[in-house]
Amino acid sequence: MSIFARPHYQSEITNFIEQMKEQKPTLEAEQRAGRALLWDKHLDRSLLEEYSEAKVPQQPYVYQTRVK
Repeated sequence: MSIFARPHYQSEITNFIEQMKEQKPTLEAEQRAGRALLWDKHLDRSLLEEYSEAKVPQQPYVYQTRVK
C-alpha cells in the first residue's frame, strides 16, 4: 500500500453530490434532458459546406483600410 493513498477518503463535495442523488433520483436524467435541449443539435452537413464555401478571407490586419 502506498503511503500517499487514502483508501476510504471522500471529499465533502462527493458526499454532497451523492446525497443530492439519493434525495432526487431523477437528477441525472433531468441534466441529460437539459443538455440535449441546449447542446445536442443535429447539424445539416450540406449547409455547413455552403457556409464554409461562402466565407470571405479576412485581411491580415482587420482595422487597416485598403489604400489603392
